Amino acid sequence: MGATERIPVLLTREQKARLVKRAKAVNLTMGEYVRRAAEAYDPEADNKALEGLIQRVRESAEQAERAMDEALASVSKSQKRVADMEAAHSARKAA
Repeated sequence: MGATERIPVLLTREQKARLVKRAKAVNLTMGEYVRRAAEAYDPEADNKALEGLIQRVRESAEQAERAMDEALASVSKSQKRVADMEAAHSARKAA
């Protein structure tokens, strides 16, 4: 069924230029491009996608924090070993 209703939409020149360029790139009229975009837009799907991304960022941050804690513990052990070796060396030199 052909479109019969109009909805005036105000855009900036830049927005209109982007829409025209995108519509031409996929060989559609600007009206058809906007109709398809409007029909495809689902804010709930966007929210679910964002929630998934947020969860992945949290998991990644937790993993990075654990890795940093492990690295810091390893550095601390290394520093203690170096300090122990230096103390032993100093004790041998003093003897």
